[in-house]
Amino acid sequence: MNQVPDEFILMFLGMVFIAVFLLSQGVAVPVFGEAGKMRKRIRGRLHVLEKANNQSSMQTVLRQKYLTRLSPLEAKLEQLPFMETLTQMIEQSGHEYRAYRVLLLGLVLGVWAGVLIWMVWSVWWMALLAGFAVFWLPLLKISRDRGKRFAAFEEGLPDALDAMCRALRAGHPFNETLRLVAEEHKGPVAHEFGLTFSDINYGNDVRRAMLGLLERMPSMTVMMLVTSLLIHRETGGNLTEVLERLSQLIRGRFRFQRKVKTLSAEGRMSAWILVAIPFVLAAVILFTTPKYLPLLLNDPVGHKLILGAFGAMLVGILWIRKIIRIQV
Repeated sequence: MNQVPDEFILMFLGMVFIAVFLLSQGVAVPVFGEAGKMRKRIRGRLHVLEKANNQSSMQTVLRQKYLTRLSPLEAKLEQLPFMETLTQMIEQSGHEYRAYRVLLLGLVLGVWAGVLIWMVWSVWWMALLAGFAVFWLPLLKISRDRGKRFAAFEEGLPDALDAMCRALRAGHPFNETLRLVAEEHKGPVAHEFGLTFSDINYGNDVRRAMLGLLERMPSMTVMMLVTSLLIHRETGGNLTEVLERLSQLIRGRFRFQRKVKTLSAEGRMSAWILVAIPFVLAAVILFTTPKYLPLLLNDPVGHKLILGAFGAMLVGILWIRKIIRIQV
């Protein structure tokens, strides 16, 4: 009886991992949070506002102070081109890791995974692929925690705005309402509002403090809040009424997103089933009828057919991802 080579079993598992990862990124769209394009637009607007006011970014100022406390080697590693973006991602995820340590952790894990695969199967391209995949695991963990924190912040923002309205009606100034929200609430909302209050309390103006909040939490919801507050400071009016309407708008937006996600649940489930069927069927055939698949797996033409089928599956996953993103 022909045995299925171990490298093809590993390749099969690698295909499963890639398919599930791509599908999860495209289909398991969170209810809250914004897409990457929206965050890029927000960062672009922040950059324009900073240039218009001839003021450097608060993140840049804090980063320069942070670099002065590091050793020369650590400072050089932190000054690599992509380290500033990674540092901002780590801060937005709520962690306190140093960016160069996260990068070194990924490198160490990737090297160990590659060496392990090479020792077991002695296939260089599999070792390279495994090392490359494992290298991204710490970064994916940070990105996942960042998305969860953004979602938790936006979910708690309407209650924070209601608390600010109550404090304003009680006669508290705007700065004090930020402190009350930081003390009465928990999670990312309390932390970010506390940072904004400290920023204003230590002498920074409200405009830069609110732009700093938007820079730390780049989402459409926060941009609506910051824009409303900045316009109110320039034109005047009833701030309590503005915050109440904004709270209602945010809640309505969340209800709409949940409704869209519910309506698209059937499509997302269909996507998972369509992607899982080839892998489940191949696994069932492999274990129930071991003599059936070796002809395909051991023949060079079969290798090309498998790679072609997997490429077609990736195209289908990307197409499903595009459809789901348009719907959500």
